[in-house]
Amino acid sequence: MLSSFRRLSKSKIGTFVMAAVLIGILAGFAMSDVRNFGSGNIGFGLGSDTLVKVGDQKVTEHEMSEAVQRRLQEVRQQKPDAEYAAIAGDFPALLAGVVDQRTLMAFADKFGFHLSKRLIDAEIAQIPDTKGLNGQFSDAAYQSFLERRRMTDAEVRQIIAGGVLQRLLMTPVAANGRVPVGMAMPYASMLLESRQGQGAVVPFEAFAPGLKPSDGQVQQYYSANRGRYMIPEQRTLRIATIGASTVAAIAASDQEIAAYYNANPATYGSASSRSLEQVVVPDQKTAAGIAARARAGASLDAAAAPAGNTAAVTTLPGEKSADYVSVAGDKVAAAVFAAPAGAIVGPLQSDFGWVVVKVASVDSRNGKTLAQARAEIAAKLNIDKRKEALETLVDQVQTAIDDGNNFNEAVTAAKLTVTTTPLVMANGASRTNASERLAENLGPAVKAGFEIAPNDPPEIVTLPNGEGYALVAPATIVPAAPAPLASIRERVAMDWVKVQAAARAKAAAEAIAAKVSKGMSLADAVKQAGVPLPGPRPLAARRIQIATANGQVPAPLQMLFSLAEGKSRMVADSAGRGYFVVKVDKIIPGNALLQPGLVSKMQSELQDGLSEEYARQFVAALRKEMDVQRNDKAIAALQARLRQGSN
Repeated sequence: MLSSFRRLSKSKIGTFVMAAVLIGILAGFAMSDVRNFGSGNIGFGLGSDTLVKVGDQKVTEHEMSEAVQRRLQEVRQQKPDAEYAAIAGDFPALLAGVVDQRTLMAFADKFGFHLSKRLIDAEIAQIPDTKGLNGQFSDAAYQSFLERRRMTDAEVRQIIAGGVLQRLLMTPVAANGRVPVGMAMPYASMLLESRQGQGAVVPFEAFAPGLKPSDGQVQQYYSANRGRYMIPEQRTLRIATIGASTVAAIAASDQEIAAYYNANPATYGSASSRSLEQVVVPDQKTAAGIAARARAGASLDAAAAPAGNTAAVTTLPGEKSADYVSVAGDKVAAAVFAAPAGAIVGPLQSDFGWVVVKVASVDSRNGKTLAQARAEIAAKLNIDKRKEALETLVDQVQTAIDDGNNFNEAVTAAKLTVTTTPLVMANGASRTNASERLAENLGPAVKAGFEIAPNDPPEIVTLPNGEGYALVAPATIVPAAPAPLASIRERVAMDWVKVQAAARAKAAAEAIAAKVSKGMSLADAVKQAGVPLPGPRPLAARRIQIATANGQVPAPLQMLFSLAEGKSRMVADSAGRGYFVVKVDKIIPGNALLQPGLVSKMQSELQDGLSEEYARQFVAALRKEMDVQRNDKAIAALQARLRQGSN
């Protein structure tokens, strides 16, 4: 809400008052091997590696190399192809942060504010990556932490010491900055200020009638704005698809079909499975009792119940003979698979005890003859053979290309069918015919075709949805260039009219604003514009509406709160449709005495800015006290290398 009052209070120094900032930084390190920038410049007695000296503390090129590398890794998380040049503008802020940290350390050294090893150890133990599986600090985990980030223990301790000093020295200075009611009251009252005024629209379209450029004006405008009329690069592409149709003639032979049939008797031969319920008990007498009760009509669960916990019933659905042999043995399996559905088998002795089995159901399936299975087997084998043939053909084409064959030689050797596309842009669409566009499945081929240089070898790309592959090469290349004036003359003429109308609208709006500021009414000034314009409309708002709109404020209302009473000014329409002329008729001051809650809120928000200002001024005083020395020549050289993308 108070962004309009606090723009000047924003600063990076506010980070000093965050008590846990160091742990977050360390936990987020993603460092890789960093090479020393090494400029070799020497300035005012500092070493060739020293950029800044504060007391006995130094900021070296190696340290800044690491800081820059860490920043680059952060940027690459959002933009993987980012290079050093992309973060060159961040260097001054990075250097300032390190210098401020060294200033605090030098100040602490000078006045005997020493940090104990035990305190630093405690901070290290709070880093998540230094904890073992039991949640406690582990030396092995700490060593692994150092290795992954390619840091030494001394480097970690120095960073932690700087962070602890920030917390201990800056928090008392910056925390709890108090804003008195008398200071907050004017700002709160300003939010309650209301304004009344008028606004007039000066649209571009009002000045367009009658504007008709000559041939010379159109030519001149076209020449000055060629970049606006660029036609993107166009290409015709040669594409040879390698897909299902290429290997459609390949089919399994009779011998291959018969061999597959004979190799899969379990699939095509007769088969039988049974759903079984069985109970195993230690002795024959108990088993005989269970069998008798089951044959008398009781369920196997009920028949086994009198035997207690030693007689648990097991259900085996869809059991095959070979599988059941491994469960109950040959003797029991033979008896069970010879019995009809519903039969009670047993008691029979097995390796595990006495068994009683109920055959719950029998599922028998007749097999297929070779003739019956032929179509099914042929379809499966054809898919496999064609897939293998397709991959083999692709490998042959790729080998030919790797051996130096051009597009024509490769497709001729592989007997592929070639399609030459019409002239298209990189998105596969025709510039001259909006309805003409290459098939969507050729998207990867089009993309590759526009990336291949004229003398580069062709490329094989994979088509989507399992449709195979495509060999692609450019045929004709039409470089990007401005469209011929004759083909876009009407468009250029319209653009010229828009520019001229905009210029006349601006001049008219400025003239109206000037007349109103000298005392003429807005309505009369609008009438004297020379073209029919909409009449003025009233404007009214309170400043708090502007402050709470999160930047979504119409341009006329913004201008209403930027002018003195009785003044007028022009402002451009954010949508690019023309201009507004705004006049302030009346300013009604606010009175926050009637809104104590708003005053309290203002105190709270101003307090944040005040705390930041305290911290900034404190660090500035420390820099002055500790006599910061800069090697500007070495710093400039390092920045120059960053701008050039060098590390």
